[in-house]
Order: sequence, then structure tokens, then C-alpha cells
Amino acid sequence: MSVDVGGKVGRGAVWSLLNTVVLRLGTLIAGIALARILTPADYGVFAVALVALTLLQAFNELGVTLALVRWERDVREFAPTALTIAVSCSAALYAVVYFAAPVYCELMGSPDAVGVLRVLCLAVVLDGIAVVPATILNREFLQRTRFFCDGAAFVVVTSLTITLALSGAGPMSFAIGQVSGNVVSVICYLALCPVRVRPGWDPATARELVRFGLPLAAASLLVLSVTNVDKIVVGAYTDEIALGLYLMAFNQSSLPLQVFSEAARRVSLAGFARLVDDRPRLEQSLARGTGLLVAAALPVCTLLACYAYPMLHVVYGAQWTPAAVVLQVLAGLGLVRILLFIGYDLLVALDGNRSLVWLQGLWLATMLPALVVGTRVDGIRGAAIAQVAVAAVVVVPAFAWVIRRRGLSLRPAAAVCARPAIGGVLIAVSAVAVHAVFDDPLPTLLVGGVVAALVYLPVVYPMRALLPGRSREGASA
Repeated sequence: MSVDVGGKVGRGAVWSLLNTVVLRLGTLIAGIALARILTPADYGVFAVALVALTLLQAFNELGVTLALVRWERDVREFAPTALTIAVSCSAALYAVVYFAAPVYCELMGSPDAVGVLRVLCLAVVLDGIAVVPATILNREFLQRTRFFCDGAAFVVVTSLTITLALSGAGPMSFAIGQVSGNVVSVICYLALCPVRVRPGWDPATARELVRFGLPLAAASLLVLSVTNVDKIVVGAYTDEIALGLYLMAFNQSSLPLQVFSEAARRVSLAGFARLVDDRPRLEQSLARGTGLLVAAALPVCTLLACYAYPMLHVVYGAQWTPAAVVLQVLAGLGLVRILLFIGYDLLVALDGNRSLVWLQGLWLATMLPALVVGTRVDGIRGAAIAQVAVAAVVVVPAFAWVIRRRGLSLRPAAAVCARPAIGGVLIAVSAVAVHAVFDDPLPTLLVGGVVAALVYLPVVYPMRALLPGRSREGASA
């Protein structure tokens, strides 16, 4: 990697992390406010619409924007065609969703969600317009610009959603707020993108884009199907209240992934892509990134598992404490998902598109029957147990096998995770002692957090050598 590229990656990573942390912190605060205004049933209705939106956004541009990151050609040659594909496909998908909404909501056991679904999924069309300029910003490591765009959208989404919720709009407040924020982000991306993107069409370029992106779009659809099929099964076999509780637990377990992994992913794919011809440095980069992500995410996941009940009681209110039994299980899945998303980006950089498709297909094929059985036997907790079991026993080993067949060793990455693992065990042991001494949720949570920091930080402190700008000599710490 050249010094220029390395500098861009480093600066992009810093701004990406700042962007993600600040916005996720704001989202967390807004979510707390909304959880105290709305009910689990409201969350259940919103979850029905959110599942549909998430799956549509995985396929709305046929994966062609990944070519904007992966290809070394001048982006202006194929950005207009990519934009045309994204917008056309998004509009067609929304038309299908609009007319299919009543049937889908009925199957999900939530016929009241039709209006929310139709409004929320307008975000698919807006995403089709924004996805090309947003991807160009990622390609050029302009994360400071993205910070501004995402921040402006966040202010609109949060303020409008809370205002509507207080006025009694219920789950519709989520939909209107999200779509309004998307309008703002589209305007910002188009205005601040360094390349003026306009619709265009070149048949040869379109064929090349679709040929490259379609397998990745299929893999992305399978990824999101894996992370949303649980909500479909829970919605089909339980009720809106149970689905709302499950969504709350799932969202909390996803915080480490959203804060740490998504920030890294904005630069990891571009960084991996530039190192594919230098396997030793690629392994070193993989080990460094994995170690830092695990060191940051593992204590959060452990705390969520050990203090699920007091956290939900203190932060969100007593009405959400039934979700604690689910959060205790799903916290482990949050860490596993971070590792799998690193593997996903690595295989994209290595042109492992077909491997990704069958890996995600394997995950979905094993997950669906496990979820059905788990939900029918033990409700939302059974669904959580099924997810963790399949991910740990089937999916992680399969990803590791495919990566090793590509000629990469995972031993350096596994070695740097030893210290965080030891620290996580110490947090869990300390939590047992804290729960034995305190009964009230607030002191349990406060003391547990302080004790966790005291036992964890000394263990992982030597890993500071892995941070950007530090000497390589400490990389083995």
C-alpha cells in the first residue's frame, strides 16, 4: 500500500469511527426516549415494516455499487450507468412492495402495519438515488463529508420521530421520521459528492456491472435474510408484543456491531482490495483490524449478557425487562456477527463472490428450521438460542475454511484475540460477584460497569500497539 493510500485509509477510519460513534450514541439516546414513549406492541408493528425495508435495500441496486469500490477504473466511466440501475430497480421494488403489503402484513400477523410499511419503504427509492454518491465518498475515503451528511439526516430523523411519537402517531412516527431523514441525506450526498453523478446508460458497462454485482447482491440479500428471518419467524409464531420485545433485545445486541464493525467496514473493503496482491501484509492488516475490533466489542457484548436485566430496567423501563432473557443469549451473537462481517469483506476483496453466496445460503438453510423449532419450543428465547448455536457451530467454521482455502492464515488474527478473551472471562466472573452483593438494578449496573473496566483494561492495555501510528514491534502484544 502506498503512503498516500495508507494515509487516506487512516484518516478515513478515524472519521468513520467518529461518524459511527457519534451517530450511534445519538440514536441510542433517541431510542431510549422512544422506548419510554411507545409500547412493545408499537415496536412490533415497526419491526414488520423494518424487515421488509432491510431486505429490499440489500437488493435495490443489484450490488453494482460494490464495483465502485472494487474496480480501479475511473469511477466517472460507470457511475451514471450504476445510478440508472439503482434508481430503476429501487422504483420497481417499491411498486411490488406497495401492492403486496396487505398480504405480507397478514402473514406476519400484523395487518395494522400496512400503512407503516408503505411509508417506510419509500426509503428504498431514496436509497437508490443516494447509494452511488455515498459509495463514491467511501471509495475516496471522504468520511468527514459523510459525517456531515449522516449528521444532518440524523437530526431530522430524531427530532421528527420523537415529536410525532409524543403527538400519538405510534409506529408511524418511525416511518415518517426515517423517510424525511433519507430525503435530507440524498440532497447532501448529491451536493457534496466529488463526482457529479447523473443518470446515464451504456449497455456494455451495465452488463459488466450486473455480472460483477449480482452475486454480491445475492450474497447481501442472503446476509440480511439471515439477520431478519428470526423476526419473520417470531412474528409468525408469536404476537406483536413478543416481536417488539425480541426487536429490543436484538437491537441492543447489535450495538457493538453497529458502532465498531460498521465504522471499520466503510474503509476495510477498500483497504483489503488494495492488499490482495500482498498476502503477508493482508494477513497483518486482518490481524490488526480483528484484534482492535474484538478488543473494543467483546467487553460491550459481555456486559450486555451479564447485566441485561438491570440495563433494560434502568435505561428503557420495566416494561422491557422481559427481553432480558433474549438479550443474554443474543449478546454472544453480536460478537460472532462482527467476525463474520470481517470475513465477508475479506472475501469480497478476494473476489470470493460465489463462495459468499453458498456460505450465506448454508447459514440461511440451517437457521430457518432451527428458528422454527426454537421458537415453538421456547418462544423468543428459543429463537435466540437457535441463532447463536447455528452461527457458532456451522457458520464460523465454514467461513474459516473458505478463507484458509484462499491461502490466508487466520492464526495471527486468532492470536491477537487472546487478551480480549481473557478480559471477557474476568468481566463475567466479576459480574457473578456484583450480582451476589447488589439487588437493586441501578447500583448493580453502575458498580458492574466500574468493576468491568478495572478488570478488563489492564489485560488489553498492551494492545495499544495495534492502533494506527504505533510501532509494529508491539503488534504481537
